[in-house]
Amino acid sequence: MRALLPGLAALAAALAAPATAQDLSGAARLELLPGWRTAGGQHHAALLIDLGPGWKTYWRAPGDGGIPPLLTIDRPEGAVTAHWPTPRVFRQAGLRSVGYTSDVVVPLTLEAGAEDVQLTGRLDLGICKDVCLPARLEFSGRLAAGQTRPDPRIALALADQPLSGEEAELAAHHCALRPSETGLTLTATLSLPSAGAPEEAVVETGDPGVWVSEPMTTREGRTLTITSELERFTGGAFALDRSRLRITVLGANHAVEITGCPAG
Repeated sequence: MRALLPGLAALAAALAAPATAQDLSGAARLELLPGWRTAGGQHHAALLIDLGPGWKTYWRAPGDGGIPPLLTIDRPEGAVTAHWPTPRVFRQAGLRSVGYTSDVVVPLTLEAGAEDVQLTGRLDLGICKDVCLPARLEFSGRLAAGQTRPDPRIALALADQPLSGEEAELAAHHCALRPSETGLTLTATLSLPSAGAPEEAVVETGDPGVWVSEPMTTREGRTLTITSELERFTGGAFALDRSRLRITVLGANHAVEITGCPAG
C-alpha cells in the first residue's frame, strides 16, 4: 500500500489551473460565506464546497485513496483557523478514503477587531468520481464588521466537530510501540465508550515523512484497541514524538479526537 503514495503525491502536486469562475465543470464549486462578527471582534466565515452529484473530496488525513486539501489564505496581518467538519469513511477501488460525499461547509475563524476584512485565498483539493482530479479553487470576499447575524450553515458546521477525549468520557489511554520489519507497530488502547458501531480510526503522527497504514480496530466493552503500521518513506529506523500523535475515532453516532498518547 505504501507504494501507492508517491503516485498520489504526484497527483496532488499536479494542480489544475485556478478555476476563475469558481466552477470545475459541475464537479466542484467554491463559495466564501461571509458569516458574522462577534461582539469580541472574532469573525466566523466559511468556505462552502459545493460538490456535483457523485463527486467526493477529502479530509486532512485522507487515507491511501485520497488527496489531502491545502488551504492558502493571503492575510499577513493575522492567522485564520479552518475547522474541517467530521468526515466519513468510504472505499473506492479497494482503498479506504476519509472525506466527504456531499457539500461541505468549512468554518473559518479570525480575529478581525472592528474593521472590515478582505479575505482572499485558494483551496487545493482532490475530487473523485469515476476518476480523481486535483483542483484549485480560488475565493475572495469582504467580511463586514457590521454583519452580526449568525449564518446557521456555519453554526451547524462548527457544531459538527469531533468531541475531545474529555467530552467523550475517555477514562485512560496509552500507546505501545514496537519495532517491525519495516518500521514500527503502534497499538493504542483507549478506555472509551462506544462512538457507535462501526467504529473506524485515523492515526496521524504529525510527521509528513511517515506513512501510516489503515488502522485495525477491535472493541471489548469500554476498551477500543487500534493497531497500525508506521513506516518512513525513506526507510530505516525513526523516532516518534508521542505528543504529536493524533487519534480520531469515527463512529456512527459521533467522532472523538485525542491528541498525544503516553507509553503504556
